[in-house]
Amino acid sequence: MLFTDVIGLEDTKQHLAEMVKQNRLSHALLFLGKEGSGALPLALAFAQYIVSLPQASPVVEDLFGGMTALEPAPAYIHPNDIAAQTAYQRADQLIHPDLHFAYPVIPKKAGDKPVSSDYIQEWREFIKLYPYGNVYDWLQFIGADNKQGNITAEECNEINRQLSLKSFESEYKVLLLWMPEYLGKEGNKLLKLIEEPPPNTLFILVAENDELILPTILSRCQLVKIPSPEPADIEKALIARAKADPTTARQVAGICEGNYREALQMLQHADQDWQSLLREWLNATLKGGPMAQVKFTEEVSKLGREKQKQFLRYFNHLLEQSIRIRILGADGVFLGENEKDFAQRLNKIASVSQQQSIIEELDRAAYYIERNANAKMLFQALSIKLYHIIQNKTLILMQ
Repeated sequence: MLFTDVIGLEDTKQHLAEMVKQNRLSHALLFLGKEGSGALPLALAFAQYIVSLPQASPVVEDLFGGMTALEPAPAYIHPNDIAAQTAYQRADQLIHPDLHFAYPVIPKKAGDKPVSSDYIQEWREFIKLYPYGNVYDWLQFIGADNKQGNITAEECNEINRQLSLKSFESEYKVLLLWMPEYLGKEGNKLLKLIEEPPPNTLFILVAENDELILPTILSRCQLVKIPSPEPADIEKALIARAKADPTTARQVAGICEGNYREALQMLQHADQDWQSLLREWLNATLKGGPMAQVKFTEEVSKLGREKQKQFLRYFNHLLEQSIRIRILGADGVFLGENEKDFAQRLNKIASVSQQQSIIEELDRAAYYIERNANAKMLFQALSIKLYHIIQNKTLILMQ
């Protein structure tokens, strides 16, 4: 995987490249980014880059007691150009002998003490298919069902053993440890190794929540914050990689909140006309009366949980953009023309404080949907709440 395969994050990519160019590479890095931000694919691309760099020439003593390199020092290679190196081909296939991985795993049978290498074939396939997947995707991929994944004490012992060995062909040995949140107290076994690693050993930890990482490990790592990709970057990726329709790609990119994994899931339900459904709901709530509300509730309850969550997220997104329009004007928002018009209409029926109250109710409703709340009861109650929030500021949202 190359830096160019990672969506957006140009400033972060440049920062990492400069660390190598200026020889300021720390021995332990923590890539911290929200789900779907690209922290894992960026860390993977960086790890593959490091092990693919040509080795520095050995230095020997010359006839006069000086130290001389056998060959000139290798020139700096930018991450985007590393694919030309022979070692990169092995790194790209995740079979490079100096590139090691650790991630949550489950026992294959009762009494097992699993380590990551037990699942290396599955890991290679998972990364190829779902580079932006989360830990739930991974555990389901290896058949965990309801089992809890862990990074075990045996794994920590294996890491200590692997990194105590000399590198095979690269100048660096690299360990990419995904989801250190799954390290229990066993993670203390790694403290000495992280604090005083063998020469040219690089730890790359990839996490979503630093509060769940052992403080003793956290304090030994240099933090690399991974921001979420910009909507424009996600839109381009959906069009180029997922072959999405440009209009659909723009809508999904706007509401996925920088989560490319979520964007891909939304794309599966992109045939739904959320704007028409939202118009129907607001008109039923504000003008239609109880019968219209019941009709809408029956309709939305048939959508299924994922589509209901996406519908609420879409409404939330339009409300947030409505507030931005008040501040920045219509040119300062990431919306198509139809959605801009709809967002401006929302500004006519609700003040900023009312919109913020609605956003809170929508977030709360999405939380309950996630936990299998009864959809009919939830949307009926939500309709009543929306009416009381807006009540005297009504306007039929005409097409």
